[in-house]
Amino acid sequence: MVDVSDFHCDYENKWCPGCGNFPILEALKQALADQALAPEDVLMISGIGQAGKTPHFLRCNFFHGLHGRALPLATGVSVANGELPILVSMGDGDCYGEGGNHFLAAIRRNPDMTLLIHDNRVYGLTKGQASPTSERGFVTKIQPMGVRSDPLNPAALALSQGAGFVARAYCGHKEQLAGLISQAMDYKGVSVIDIMQVCVSFNTVNTYDWYKKRIYDINAQGHPTDDWNAAMELAFTGGDKIATGLFYKKNRPCFADRVPGLAENPLAARSYDPARVQALLDQA
Repeated sequence: MVDVSDFHCDYENKWCPGCGNFPILEALKQALADQALAPEDVLMISGIGQAGKTPHFLRCNFFHGLHGRALPLATGVSVANGELPILVSMGDGDCYGEGGNHFLAAIRRNPDMTLLIHDNRVYGLTKGQASPTSERGFVTKIQPMGVRSDPLNPAALALSQGAGFVARAYCGHKEQLAGLISQAMDYKGVSVIDIMQVCVSFNTVNTYDWYKKRIYDINAQGHPTDDWNAAMELAFTGGDKIATGLFYKKNRPCFADRVPGLAENPLAARSYDPARVQALLDQA
């Protein structure tokens, strides 16, 4: 019997007190326990940033990659061993900034993985620069006159590119988030969850109180998750009303299913034959 405590580890956590990453981590542990997965049967891949540190504080297999490069690495792992549950933990700057092109490529390829984006609208590790999701006018030490660009809309971008599982969550609602992560892990293909995360040190605008006044659960109100147009409308909710929950779900062929050579069994289960490799090289 798997329990949440099975995923605890003893490493000292360096997140700021009150950081929104803490409830995200707890929701993740709950989802893994609900999936009845043992720690040794889970792989988490991350990039650079405070969100990238998440697997450091979780008992499981993990690979800490380069800034913005977690998704191509996770794609390679899914091709090599698609039977392994793969989760990717990235921040908004890591995924939508440095890794923006990889985000688009992952949606196009649709490998089987669960993508969790800790979206605090700021670069938290490098002391508070604006991120791709910072609101126009957001003031930082680097942007003292305020951000001049419009913010990226993650949910709308994912939907526009054909993602088959798109959700938005809030770090303060752990039960909803844990349920969404569990649903995302059950989905075969890329599942995108943009998690609105509070940064208590460098974002004094989008606080816990700010979110509590605005967010609402669309699934509790009977939102049809198979309606792309309705999902796109929800993606653009903002201001005084911010929708959370599963926006859209549609089955798509995942990347491994599109490659005939992967149909028999994963690459990780096959033996390496150097003679066959050399024969192919000799033909080149």
